[in-house]
Amino acid sequence: MDVFMTRREITDDLDALLSALPKDIERAVRERNHSADLLEVILDLGRMPTVRTSSEEAVVLEREITHEDIAHVVQGLGDFDEDNRAGIERTLHRISGIRNRRGDVVGLTLRVGRAVFGTFDIIKDLIEDGKSLLLLGRPGVGKTTLLREAARYLAEGKRVVIVDTSNEIGGDGDVPHPAVGRARRMQVATPSRQHEVMIEAVENHNPEVIVIDEIGRELEAMAARTIAERGVQLIGTAHGNSLENLMLNPTLSDLVGGIESVTLSDEEARRRGTQKTVLERRSPPTFDVLVEIQHRNTLAVHRDVAAAVDALLRGYPLSPELRTRGENGEVHIQAGMAPPRQPARGNSNGGSSGPRRSEAPPIAPEQAYARRPAGEQAELDMELPPRRSSASNLKPVRIYPYGVARNRLANAAKRLGLPVVPVNEAGEADVLVTLRSYYRKRQRAIVDAEQRGTPVYVLRANTITQMERFLSGLFDLPGAAEEEVSVEDQMQSTQQAINAVLNGERWVELAPASSYVRRLQHALAQQSNLVSHSYGKEPNRRVRIFRE
Repeated sequence: MDVFMTRREITDDLDALLSALPKDIERAVRERNHSADLLEVILDLGRMPTVRTSSEEAVVLEREITHEDIAHVVQGLGDFDEDNRAGIERTLHRISGIRNRRGDVVGLTLRVGRAVFGTFDIIKDLIEDGKSLLLLGRPGVGKTTLLREAARYLAEGKRVVIVDTSNEIGGDGDVPHPAVGRARRMQVATPSRQHEVMIEAVENHNPEVIVIDEIGRELEAMAARTIAERGVQLIGTAHGNSLENLMLNPTLSDLVGGIESVTLSDEEARRRGTQKTVLERRSPPTFDVLVEIQHRNTLAVHRDVAAAVDALLRGYPLSPELRTRGENGEVHIQAGMAPPRQPARGNSNGGSSGPRRSEAPPIAPEQAYARRPAGEQAELDMELPPRRSSASNLKPVRIYPYGVARNRLANAAKRLGLPVVPVNEAGEADVLVTLRSYYRKRQRAIVDAEQRGTPVYVLRANTITQMERFLSGLFDLPGAAEEEVSVEDQMQSTQQAINAVLNGERWVELAPASSYVRRLQHALAQQSNLVSHSYGKEPNRRVRIFRE
């Protein structure tokens, strides 16, 4: 673990912001003496003025905001841009407006802008490497502050151009704020033209580094790729919580290479030990390094974005490097550790459970059915000792086994201690259970059950193991053992479901999966122009795919 110290210095021009307020509100804000940690002043028509600090939100004056108060601030600031933002010249303060349907300003958020020096050391070594770097984090976590100081530092030895969409990096007015140092700043007339200004900066001003805040549109992501491919170092920010979150954002996933479904040849699938349909990274990432700003003083660093994305798609994510800043300003760096790669699985294991179509059962959600381990033999029809379970005080469930061995189903229920009642007529059943081969043939009994709204469960094999897993999920038993299903198998099931919907099915419901796999399933459905939603509660939450 590496440790180094950093010095912090904060500058702002708070008087310039507070003087724009009505006099009585200005006095009230100053009397609270929160200048060191004041974040925002909120003025909403018909409500009392409030301030937000790092620790609280409080009313500062016991009177309602009037139209005259709003007009006083707006007239002192001048015009708002198309993104409903205004600023104060040579400051970093930002004033954002809320408008009614007629276009009149009825609310204001006055955010205090501060140039914070000395926080840059936590990512200084990453910037110095000359690689393109993306800062990822939720709004208000400090992305722009780091970006501003990075621009100032790099401008001491390189040609740096800032593409400043809302004047948050270089401040309002024609003269950039001193916090950006020698960096040049290009303003953007309207947010929709940000991608054009990015390209213009490269073509006209010969930069070595481009700095861009809030990449949020597909055209901007494409412009960022163009810049990176021209050999220009790119330092940017985007809204998001993690690399995983960014991968599944269809608008911005190209920043980390994008995701696409790939069909492998039989030989390649055997070599990899996977199914034929897998998710892979579409192209090299635009950014070489990604920094997740988890909190203001906690960062997770992916030094190799390509490797991190590939590892996530294969189901064994790499642990990022963790950087934290202590109370005394010291920065600690803890190297990430890569988990051991999972061994490839051969075709002897069989495939994953296919897509199933059913309504959410009234008793409990479906349980994921994993594939059998290699070499597992079909169970014999014999009495086995009962296993301990927590299935007590459960309501009996009437099950119609269609093509499923009744004696094995009864034996599985007895072992788990579950109140299962096999019935002879599908119309009497609470649940219908069948085999995948029967379901694919769309047998009459199955179609009738679906039309009645009876939940239909599909087993891969006529074995006690499969039936125990089905019953454990049906009764939502706590601690039910799960066999591991690879991401590739689950993605193959997703692709099968998508194909079924594209071929005429109204909707298909997938097996329960982890939040990570569900996000991949949603992304795959979106790529096929289909609609998908998640249903149920963890750990049995699953995705259902629809037509538009």
